[in-house]
Amino acid sequence: MSELPPDHNADDQPDPLNTFDEIIAEETTRDPDLAVIEAGSRTLRTQGGPPDADIPTRPADPEVDKALREVEAELATRWGETKLEPSVSRIAALMDVLGEPQRSYPSIHITGTNGKTSTARMIEALLGAFELRTGRYTSPHVQSITERISLDGAPISAERFIETYQDIKPYIEMVDAQQEYRLSFFEVLTGMAYAAFADAPADVAVVEVGMGGSWDATNVIDGDVAVVTPIDLDHTDRLGSTHAEIATEKAGIIKQGATVIMAQQPVDAAQVLLKKAVEVDATVAREGLEFGVVDRQVAVGGQLVTLRGLGGEYSEVYLPLHGAHQAHNAAVALAAVEAFFGVGAQRADALDLDTVRKAFAAVASPGRLEVVRRSPTVVLDAAHNPAGARAAAEAIGEAFQFSRLIGVVGASGDKNVRGLLEAFEPVFAEIVVTQNSSHRAMDADELAGIAVEVFGEERVQVEPRLPDALEAAITLAEEEGEFAGGGVLVTGSVITVGEARLLLGKG
Repeated sequence: MSELPPDHNADDQPDPLNTFDEIIAEETTRDPDLAVIEAGSRTLRTQGGPPDADIPTRPADPEVDKALREVEAELATRWGETKLEPSVSRIAALMDVLGEPQRSYPSIHITGTNGKTSTARMIEALLGAFELRTGRYTSPHVQSITERISLDGAPISAERFIETYQDIKPYIEMVDAQQEYRLSFFEVLTGMAYAAFADAPADVAVVEVGMGGSWDATNVIDGDVAVVTPIDLDHTDRLGSTHAEIATEKAGIIKQGATVIMAQQPVDAAQVLLKKAVEVDATVAREGLEFGVVDRQVAVGGQLVTLRGLGGEYSEVYLPLHGAHQAHNAAVALAAVEAFFGVGAQRADALDLDTVRKAFAAVASPGRLEVVRRSPTVVLDAAHNPAGARAAAEAIGEAFQFSRLIGVVGASGDKNVRGLLEAFEPVFAEIVVTQNSSHRAMDADELAGIAVEVFGEERVQVEPRLPDALEAAITLAEEEGEFAGGGVLVTGSVITVGEARLLLGKG
């Protein structure tokens, strides 16, 4: 259901303290000799950039931290996000005993293959700018499990996360006793999110599908707006081997009378989505027809875009994210919020331009072409399939113009790793292959074997430990000298990106 392993919990990650010495002292499950990554003094490659990402750290209060770890440990005993039983019966039963909290607010439901989280964050920012109280549920998390549930644009506190879990725990146990299988990790978190939004209370929920759509645990909501970001081939063992088959599963979030905001899609996927919309009398707005990107220009730290929405044109909107794909995500997000407010249906006027500009200027998307270090510049991107890798490769070439780019890649074994590497081959001068701490991580030597076939032996270096891989990549990026413009891109998995982000002092 995501890039997180079934037993992924806080004990799998080092504590984000100020120094590596402190991290080492606190760490319990990973190698104790984390290396300090030396980069030396170099000129800045990129200035500007997005606002600081809202990634929470471990709780400062030892008692709260202990309580959070206990909750994480309990969640880790459940089916992980990669073990699925295609049914919404268990989550529906939990919603029933909780009093259907997901019915107490309208919602915008988001599916697709790539761009879901970034799009969700943009939708959240827009709704918040128009003074609505938002609840956002996204997955996977980059560093902290509390990232998944946000209120008013920020992850809920550890204290609130713990309280929410404890509040619904008796009902979880009640459902567990009645069902053939216990509620899964993702189902429990989904129940927590819906309960937290009702308790807040939220004016609107922005909900990202975990996987697919029809039988995803999130699909007990009736989204007033259904958003479908670009569909590509991923999770083919569970969703189908063609765009049409995958689209059939994802079309399951389109409910009776909803408005569908559809990003540009492969033809066969679009046909499936449109057929489903007709069956349930849903209204469809398509990127490239009813809305889209009119113009985009690279700007310091992001891009300046002009978007055509359902109610008119929005000019000179600054988006502090890199890449054409993020501009398209912005167009989709804007159309979704317009649809939520009835623009194009009940009302013809556009949203207030200044408010839209303010909202987009505040968007951050951690781990999506995120600069985490200067001198040389180190960028993180959570691309984990070929489509995501192609978008990242195009964007990093446009935004940074590195003279020499070194890749650090740690991927999951259940992904199309060859396709991912082939997408990056034109932009990586050399690649350092590694592996993250997940049990799903592809062995570094196995990954190296594929990388050698794609890049050639002379361009591949193997460093099984991520700290060593980062150090090696930074050294390679510095080889051309102080002002040569070398850079590093860490990619291949959300887990790899999250662990690298922590090692490099973010969060």
